[in-house]
Amino acid sequence: MKILFLIYHGFSEHSGISKKIHYQIKGLRENGHEVHVCTYYIREDGHRVRMVDDDVLIQDYGCGRLAAIKQRFSFKKLTDYVIKHGFEFVYARSFHNANWATVKMFKRFKAHGIASVMEIPTYPYDQEYASVASWEEKLKLTLDRWYRRELAIQVNAIVTFTNDKEIFGQRTVCISNGIDYDHIPMQKKLPHPDNEIHLIGVAEVHYWHGYDRLIAGLGEYYKQKRKKIVYFHVVGGVANSEMYDSVHAPGFHELIVKYGIEKYVIFHGQKFGDELDSLFNQADFAIGSLARHRSGITYIKTLKNREYAARGIPFIYSETDEDFEQMPYIIKAPADESPVCLDEIVDFLEKRQFEPEDIRRSIGHLTWSEQMKKVVISFLCS
Repeated sequence: MKILFLIYHGFSEHSGISKKIHYQIKGLRENGHEVHVCTYYIREDGHRVRMVDDDVLIQDYGCGRLAAIKQRFSFKKLTDYVIKHGFEFVYARSFHNANWATVKMFKRFKAHGIASVMEIPTYPYDQEYASVASWEEKLKLTLDRWYRRELAIQVNAIVTFTNDKEIFGQRTVCISNGIDYDHIPMQKKLPHPDNEIHLIGVAEVHYWHGYDRLIAGLGEYYKQKRKKIVYFHVVGGVANSEMYDSVHAPGFHELIVKYGIEKYVIFHGQKFGDELDSLFNQADFAIGSLARHRSGITYIKTLKNREYAARGIPFIYSETDEDFEQMPYIIKAPADESPVCLDEIVDFLEKRQFEPEDIRRSIGHLTWSEQMKKVVISFLCS
């Protein structure tokens, strides 16, 4: 089947989202489909362009403010291209950009017998905009609220990582975030002193990651003299809004100073390749999301949980992730604002031993090839 994978932005070399999309595309191709990719980005000369496969120019919107606005509402050339070149299926990744123009595009796809699905990466998502000050982002969300149900009617299904059977009045295809074993190496454990425990959290840190709960828990842990020395390694960018003046919880810096645990919380910044692998190889335990409840989310299947499992590292999280709820190598934190209990993690690691290959093997069914097959099969059987 000839498929267009439509995204409303470009790729970034080290972005987790970009990597996920590449894995999804690879998964579709592994199922025997011809997949082309449509992106939008700003060229070095400042022109905003929409491209297919980086070599077919669909539309040059020009430069500046007007071009930025135009690209949000001008899809006729893309629609004509899809119809003219015989695409049978469009897989679109929502950018919270429902408006009259996107509705019209998918309505034309439907009229020409081209099936389509829309992936909503995180649902619900309105709460993510609660602290956004930009009027542009708020306007974007307002338009999305006005048109999202009308857009949903035009596609064949909504792809979701939740358990919702219906979103915006449209049926869903429920899949899991997948993994690509070719790009996620299994942990090769590095030795360290027996009295040390190294925790790792890898993320571009937002309030819903809830790392403040782990830092507060570490502070409570060190109120008493301890035999086990626990370190928390934060890998990834941390915005000032989380470090110093979070509106959702105490800032990391405030908590670290309050508890006097400066030497136990280590901020590495962004790390990639061998440097990232080395930090994972040092880790005894990983930190998933601890505050999805802050954005109104209960059920979610995060990429990070799957990466930790693919590397073979036990981990903690607070949401409901059906792929891991019964796994012996996870700890469930309560979905509230309480500090994470470090004694529970220490006790867990002292009493249980896990082999990385066993953890990795437990998620063999979560490859992107298998997950994308579900989407196509659902469409073919509908």
